[in-house]
Amino acid sequence: MQTKNLNEEQAYLKKNHEEEMKSLQSTISGDANVEINATPGIGITTHLNKMRAEYEALTEKNRKDAEAWFSEKSKEFNVQINFRAEETSTNKKQITELKRTLQALEIELKSQLVLKQSLEATLTETEGCYCAQLSEIQVAISSMETQVQQIRDDMECQNSEYELLLDIKIHLENETEVYHRLLDGEGS
Repeated sequence: MQTKNLNEEQAYLKKNHEEEMKSLQSTISGDANVEINATPGIGITTHLNKMRAEYEALTEKNRKDAEAWFSEKSKEFNVQINFRAEETSTNKKQITELKRTLQALEIELKSQLVLKQSLEATLTETEGCYCAQLSEIQVAISSMETQVQQIRDDMECQNSEYELLLDIKIHLENETEVYHRLLDGEGS
């Protein structure tokens, strides 16, 4: 946009210069055609030299103004270019640093994922071991419960046999006592 503005100003200055040249030429050359047989007077030559000097001074002034304006704009552009170059350099450094950080974070993420997988594998293995041990313990408990039930059944059976034998013993002792009394009664 600044370049466009400078081009527009340059075109404007050229246009003004051309208009001034045309106006000076129209003042110098008129539509009147005068023929003079005499040599031009010193006044006209002086007047023409004076006009030429004014035109050259005006042209030099316009050229100097244009150069000064161009120099000023060039300085501004150079300052902006330097600023943009520094800004670009800073941005490139930041981008490089961010890329390094991103790479470091990606490496860290990969190592964490590997660690997670390793821990999950260890967890699965440990769960498998504990499940196998739990299964063995449950089989052992089931076997012991069966044995305990068998022992209870055996104890109940022995208990009922014991009670039966106890009843028989008591019955036999009673009979024996009856026989002793009968025998004692006969002996006396």
